This record gives sequence, C-alpha cells and structure tokens, in this order.
Amino acid sequence: MPALTRAGIAHLYFESFYPFADGNGRMGRAIAEKALAQSLGQPTLTALAATILARRKNYYEALEAANKENEITRWLMWFAGIVIEAQRRTIALVEFLIDKTKLLDRLKGQLNARQEKAMLRMFGEGPEGFKGELSAGKCTTITGTSPATTTRDLADLVPKAR
Repeated sequence: MPALTRAGIAHLYFESFYPFADGNGRMGRAIAEKALAQSLGQPTLTALAATILARRKNYYEALEAANKENEITRWLMWFAGIVIEAQRRTIALVEFLIDKTKLLDRLKGQLNARQEKAMLRMFGEGPEGFKGELSAGKCTTITGTSPATTTRDLADLVPKAR
C-alpha cells in the first residue's frame, strides 16, 4: 500500500475506534507519522502534527465526514494535501534555521546584549515571524529599554543584519 494511503487509513481508523476522550488526536498523529516512516523505511522529518493542528477545524470536518460513510477517498485526498503542506512547512523551517544560524554566526561579537535579546526573540517566532513585524515598540518591550535606546540599537543593527 502506498505510504500516504497507509498513513491516512491508519490515522482515520485509529481516530474512528479509539475509545478514550483524551489523547486520541496526539496518538493518531503519531501513528500517521510512524506509518509514513515505516513505509519509507526511514524516519521522516515533517511538521505533520503541527500542520494538522494549524488546520484543526478542517481536520475535524474531514474526520467527521469520513466517519459518516464507508468511502474514504475524500479523507485520503485531504490527508495527502496535509502531508504535502507539512513537507513545505518543514522545508521552510529548515531553511529558516539555516539562515538564522548563518546570520547569528556572522554577527557573533558584533551585537550588544539588547540587540541579541531582540534578535533571539524575533527568531523565536519561527518562519512566520511577528504579527505586524518587529517594531521599535515591540523591541522596547522585549529589551526593557527606553525608546531612544531602542532606536539607536535598531539603527546599528539593521545594516549589520543585511
């Protein structure tokens, strides 16, 4: 059976028959990831669980629809789309981590403690970044400094980070 089909069916069947009220989502996602890894013959690096959680409403709708009928093709199509999205998210995360590491290595010893704190906080948001971007106001809150100090730190940081 193809890897996506096997993982999608394993997840759906587990979710359909698991008798407990708590933990079935986590276990079902773990089973799907395990089924993918087994089918590929090696561990996988995907953001499958995070992607399913990001699409939680659609996920529950797709599960409910699949549980109401014997035909699971729509579920498998939905699941395959989620796996592809998870792969894209994983690639974006890996590229982000590589770029972040390269930038931090390049700036080593050039940042003051406030600039470093602001950068690490910004990077902590992941590839999606801050909602509304990192503003001077947010930097002031993060570093606990005055607006004037934040403005000087940012004016110094921006050319270095390019």
